[in-house]
This record gives sequence, C-alpha cells and structure tokens, in this order.
Amino acid sequence: MGLREIKMERTRQLIADTAIALFSEQGFDATTIDQIAAAAEVGPRTVYRYYPTKEALVVGFTEDTLQAALEELRGLPEETPLPHALYQVVDSVRRTIEGDSERRRVVYQVINRTRSLHAELRRVNWRWRESLAEEIWRRAGGHTAEMVAALAAANIAAVVEIAIAEWARSEDSAALGLAIEQALELLRTGDVPVPAPPLAGPARV
Repeated sequence: MGLREIKMERTRQLIADTAIALFSEQGFDATTIDQIAAAAEVGPRTVYRYYPTKEALVVGFTEDTLQAALEELRGLPEETPLPHALYQVVDSVRRTIEGDSERRRVVYQVINRTRSLHAELRRVNWRWRESLAEEIWRRAGGHTAEMVAALAAANIAAVVEIAIAEWARSEDSAALGLAIEQALELLRTGDVPVPAPPLAGPARV
C-alpha cells in the first residue's frame, strides 16, 4: 500500500470513528453529516466521498468484517476440507470483532437502537450470504452443490448473526467465541429441529 492509500485509509477510519462516537453520544438520527465533518476536521464532501450515506458509516463496520471473512475463505488452498474452510469464515468474524471489541460493541448498540439501520444491515448480510454461497458452490462440486452451498451459507450467516447478538448483550469478552462454538455444536449434533412431514398414521379399513 502506497503513501496515498495509507493516508486515504486513515482519513476513512477517522471519519468512521468520529461518526460512531457522535452516534453513540447524541443518537444516529440527531447527528448530521455536517457535524461529523466538523468533528473530523474534513469537509462534508470528503465524508460523502468515503461514505455515500450516513447509514454506510455504521454498517460499513459490519460489511468490512464480513468481507474480510469471505476473502480469507477465498485465499485458502483448494484442497482445504470444506468444513475446515467454513470454520475459518466464522472464526475470522470472531477474530475481527474481538480485536476491536470496544468499538464494535458501540457499533452494534447504535444499530440496535436505530430502526432505519436495520434494513441496510439486512441488505449487507444478504449480499454477503449470496457471495459466500457462490464460493462454497465453487468448492463443493457435485450435482447438488448449488443447494448445499445455499444451505451452508444460510447456516453460517445465522451462526454469525445469533452469536453477535449474544455477544452484544453480554459483558463477557469471551461471549462471542462461546456463542459461536455452541451454535456450531448444535448444528453438528443435529439438535436443531429440521422441518419434516408428519408420520403416516395407521391405515384405515
């Protein structure tokens, strides 16, 4: 990364950090782009250059976390067993959040308090899930690969979403890792109910 790119990334991070601090202090809806720009000592146009919407200042943290996990999967050797590769996806999310837990907790608190952010977060999560399914499909092979990939991606997305919600409600720094392992174990052992048709009753005479 060159000097120009480093400076751009620092500016981008400064704007995001400033915005999150203001959102936490005075609320998402009450905070304006002009206020964020002034606090970060940049112009409003600079804010929009990095973040086209105010919502992107918040969900960008989630998008970066999920994208890093996807890129880690793409970078694994092709011969990596698929279950191990998929574990790396959820573990990447855990490592990213735990490496920046204080700020990430504030981000998720802002999201939880702001209804207008929920739709944007769902869009980000859905797009990531589809990209994840495409990579799993590419690796899985076989005539059922498309459905297998879609189901695997849905499971991973659910594990990540549920574990993060558990962590955001907890004061325990280890809560995220524990919630991920618990959710994965429930899936592995078959303790999560799967829809099934009713058993046929006795034949009538």
